[in-house]
Amino acid sequence: MNYSEIKESLSEKKVELVAVSKTHGVDKIKKLYDSGQRIFGENKVQELIEKKDLLPQDIQWHMIGHLQSNKVKYIAPFISLIHSLDRLKLAKEINKEARKNDRIIPCLLQVRIAKEDTKFGVPPSDIHSFMQKYKERNYSFIKIAGVMGMATFTKDIAQIKAEFDQLTTIFETIKKEHFPGNEDFRIKSMGMSGDYKLAIECGSNMVRIGSLIFGSRNY
Repeated sequence: MNYSEIKESLSEKKVELVAVSKTHGVDKIKKLYDSGQRIFGENKVQELIEKKDLLPQDIQWHMIGHLQSNKVKYIAPFISLIHSLDRLKLAKEINKEARKNDRIIPCLLQVRIAKEDTKFGVPPSDIHSFMQKYKERNYSFIKIAGVMGMATFTKDIAQIKAEFDQLTTIFETIKKEHFPGNEDFRIKSMGMSGDYKLAIECGSNMVRIGSLIFGSRNY
């Protein structure tokens, strides 16, 4: 499938597409922009900043990678969505930098649904405690807009499905307990090039697709 086919298919399902542009040059990004894509995802702050200054200013940039607290200040003035809020120290820094820039920064709570130790995120067993502490600290310059999770890198479809289903359940629990009636808490970001169709079946409404659109990464 090419970009247009993927975009049309996702639009029919009311699923948002984040075009994962990490490691790809500005020419490729501009070509996709000219085709109508406006949301792009990067996982490194330095690369994101360099690209932002060379591309149209109405692009909505998403930080999809693990974010170090000391890098927040560089993206706080413009970032549209941070997918990787996974610790209270990071929340404190995002809130501080958002206040400095007089804006509220939308974030997704990253949940570690995978069985791999290399994956980041709040463990499912710690979600309740995390949310309690988060609310106590009253981070008024952050808007938690939903959850994000990455499945285990495996060919076991049943395992991937179970992990996606778990994230959907966690989303529903958080919404019921902490954001009842809040329409801003709506995003379930899960699914990438290799598993996005399964993720959508499990309730995803935002997918992060790179290689299917851009081709192989430029390492």
